[in-house]
Amino acid sequence: MSDKIATRQAYGEALVSLGEKNPDIVVLDADLSKSTMTASFAKKFSDRFFNMGIAEQNLFGTAAGLAAAGKTVFASTFAMFAAGRAFEIIRNAICYPVLNVKVCATHAGITVGEDGGSHQAIEDIALMRAIPNMIVLNPSDAVSAKKAVYAAAEYKGPVYVRLGRVAVPVIYEDDSLNYEIGKGICIKEGSDVTIIATGVMVHEALTAAKTLEETGINARVIDMHTIKPIDEDIIIKAASETGAIVTAEEHNIIGGLGSAVAEVLAKNYPAKMKMVGILDTFGESGKPDELMKKYLITAEEIVKAVNEIIK
Repeated sequence: MSDKIATRQAYGEALVSLGEKNPDIVVLDADLSKSTMTASFAKKFSDRFFNMGIAEQNLFGTAAGLAAAGKTVFASTFAMFAAGRAFEIIRNAICYPVLNVKVCATHAGITVGEDGGSHQAIEDIALMRAIPNMIVLNPSDAVSAKKAVYAAAEYKGPVYVRLGRVAVPVIYEDDSLNYEIGKGICIKEGSDVTIIATGVMVHEALTAAKTLEETGINARVIDMHTIKPIDEDIIIKAASETGAIVTAEEHNIIGGLGSAVAEVLAKNYPAKMKMVGILDTFGESGKPDELMKKYLITAEEIVKAVNEIIK
């Protein structure tokens, strides 16, 4: 886990690979291709790349049209503008008719850093998972990000892929990762408590598990890369075997991973639970690491939550 690569970089590389294999892959961007990393696809397949300008509703409306014409469309901009500004177009033009558009949103969460609260999408998972027919993926590292993009390309229908700006530690070996939409990954077995994490918080969860081990607490760690459809089986199994769940996400604690897990537990297996996430507040400008500390989404906060729940 020494290398650090941004999930958006992995996305750009995956697009080029897909473009080489599938002539029906088309990529759209909203004048941010250097930031979203779609620029590499644009360079290689200029006839299949369209810069729609800073007009996100047009971006997704056009994506819908191309999908209706039989193309597999990847449309990218920052998460704030994709999930926020273009919500109604994604809902009515893409998800309602179940079109084959992949909304690949970069710069999600507060680790966008210096761009500040206006650009830090902490509501996007809540917005996207509430739309019928939408799949929601939130990969944790570069390897799982590539696998998520390939899986999204294979899936026929709307997919939201949440990607980050900041470089994050590589967790997985490329060949060993069996990535399947809707199936969480148990990265570490444990019997005392389960930490269910998503996105950048998976690495924090693994760090927390190491710290907890030093104090005699054996924590299970699950990478919940798919928020919708969520893996109910892995959650129920974890609750029944470990008796307590801590969720960790770089998102508002309202409507994200924690809410999704709580829904599963309430229906199937009520268990003790705590949520580590952004406490229903806007972010601010700052360095990603400092923001994670200030907004209480670090390995230390996960350790604290585990200790509280076990007591």
